[in-house]
Amino acid sequence: MDYIELTLQIDADFVEILMAELAELGFESFVETDEGLEAYVQEELFNDLAIKQMLENYASRTAISYQFKKIARQNWNEEWEKNFQPIQIGEQIYVRADFHEPKSDFPYEIIITPKMSFGTGHHETTSMVMEHQLGIEHTNKKVLDVGTGTGILAVLASKLGATTISAFDIDEWSVENTIENVKLNDVSNVIVRLGTIEDEPHDMYDIVLANINRNILISQIPAYVTFLKPGGELIVSGFYEKDIADIETIAESVGLKKVAQLSKNNWAAVVFKYR
Repeated sequence: MDYIELTLQIDADFVEILMAELAELGFESFVETDEGLEAYVQEELFNDLAIKQMLENYASRTAISYQFKKIARQNWNEEWEKNFQPIQIGEQIYVRADFHEPKSDFPYEIIITPKMSFGTGHHETTSMVMEHQLGIEHTNKKVLDVGTGTGILAVLASKLGATTISAFDIDEWSVENTIENVKLNDVSNVIVRLGTIEDEPHDMYDIVLANINRNILISQIPAYVTFLKPGGELIVSGFYEKDIADIETIAESVGLKKVAQLSKNNWAAVVFKYR
């Protein structure tokens, strides 16, 4: 499976909204650059006309130029390594690649090698979910990671003391990538599979993680609740602050109550408690 790389030269003020627009069109990986943005979509999901129409709509508001390039699977690591830098989340989490030097002064060090998978900790949505995880007791808890991407949230859950983590994604690369990252981090209690919430074997969890996007969350939150134990917590992200009200409305309709919220650069991450 090959990918299409979209390189955008655009004012920094428009980067975040274009990431959201492109996510709606199937793009799943993003790298912010000095010139704007690089975004990646599976070749089979690439809709040239829809993307160009969306970008042209912004041309009247700001200077914008773009190029498309096909990226073969075997070239992805080379492309990614050009841009990836280690990051720290607060004073507790350090995320790096295996070619970076470790830092022993962080309680939780996570090694990530993404292969076209979303979730390196760089994006606000991922880092905020991880911040929320730090504030939730994971010891001896069961965790469900919906749309696992690179597996970074599942790995953190394991390092925080969760007993069992079930992680799935609809993308084969994400599943392969999560399995690889789980091994890189010497984690043995993450079960990874290809699939959706609809075919998830029914079990009850203490924590459900879902860093996806607004539309999928609104559609699937009622399904997530069926996997939550009473008193369980749902952490969701992948949407803007302006979408919190819509997310909260659907969550409340199925017995969830908002208990925590983080915002960063207009993105949001919310924790709900079940009953």
